[in-house]
Amino acid sequence: MSREAASFPTPRPQPGDALPELVLPLTASVIVAGAIASRDFMPVHHDKAYARAQGAPDVFMNILTSNGTVSRYVTDWAGPEARLTRIAIRLGAPALPGDSLRFSGRVASVERRGDEDVIEVELRGATAIGDHVTGRVTLTLPVAAA
Repeated sequence: MSREAASFPTPRPQPGDALPELVLPLTASVIVAGAIASRDFMPVHHDKAYARAQGAPDVFMNILTSNGTVSRYVTDWAGPEARLTRIAIRLGAPALPGDSLRFSGRVASVERRGDEDVIEVELRGATAIGDHVTGRVTLTLPVAAA
């Protein structure tokens, strides 16, 4: 099966195309595991009492895990041949246990460069209290042989 048939309803993504929504439930285990897996041992990401002493309501997701969820969102949509070349994100509201991280996005641009399409995606990942992460991801996809 070709990548195009498996991944996109149209032959190639076009500017303005919406990416499907992705909802990730957030638990303390998910947040702590992400911090530990990315070797971020700052206590606000795994120790609720410490996080509260710092003024946070609970442990909260670290930037490396946020970056990983952004990557997952885009590559789940783009498929296995996608190669991420740039991720530019800005963090906002904290991602806390008991909430969900709801991703949405759209194709901002598509440019053919040789045997690849360079695609820029705008996205946001929101929680109940606001945008947790916003940004742009640039990826490449090989151009299918005719």
